[in-house]
Amino acid sequence: MTLPSHPLIELRNVQVVRGARTVLHDFNLRIETGEHVAILGPNGCGKSTLIKTITRELYPVAQPESKMTILGEECWNVFELRPLLGIVSNDLMAWCTGEALGRDVVISGFFSSNDVYPNHLVTTDQIQRADATLAQLQISHLADRPVSEMSSGEARRVLIARALVHQPEALFFDEPSNSLDLFARRALRETMSQLARSGTGIVLVTHDPADVIPEIERVVLMSKGRVIADGRKQDMLQSKPLSEAFGLDVEVARRDGYYHFW
Repeated sequence: MTLPSHPLIELRNVQVVRGARTVLHDFNLRIETGEHVAILGPNGCGKSTLIKTITRELYPVAQPESKMTILGEECWNVFELRPLLGIVSNDLMAWCTGEALGRDVVISGFFSSNDVYPNHLVTTDQIQRADATLAQLQISHLADRPVSEMSSGEARRVLIARALVHQPEALFFDEPSNSLDLFARRALRETMSQLARSGTGIVLVTHDPADVIPEIERVVLMSKGRVIADGRKQDMLQSKPLSEAFGLDVEVARRDGYYHFW
């Protein structure tokens, strides 16, 4: 899908309140279409709230100095927006469980559901696109397997296929390695790298620097609902900015293009 050249997302002085608590404070962020970016910060700093705001599950407080655009537009029909943003999150992982087959989970991305139901009119083109996406991720063998019989890593890759089947403008990964073992984490990171190299925009939201794949060039550091630093990966993934973001002394090591800290 060809769209005008606009930023993927732009937030200016955005405030988001959940219950009685302000989660995002005067939040400013701009991500270009096709850019590979990691948003890194401790649990509870507002990362998932940011994703939910972008996907229109949450809305900013209306105030004169605040503005938010997605692909250049302030107002969207949510059903038109969903195909443009592929989302891989733990919330979706919990939703897409059970007896649904792998192929049906991928097809469900066309309907914003978690399975194919009798009211859904599935076309031959949708089936072919689902199978092609499963093949692209080298998981065609999961097409006819129930999600309940998949490992966490297999189910996560099916969820990536569900997000990718629309050929979206960008894929958003929200804490993607949670609950995965070492083997599944490595496979997930290799998949993200392959997608980034293929030209798919990647926005990675995580608390773990080890999730930041080599193809990511920019890191945004968050703390207490605000952006506290934003710049080149090699500048952001250093002891001083990470210590400020996480509130403790951090040491950093790099190996094979990946960063680790303790």
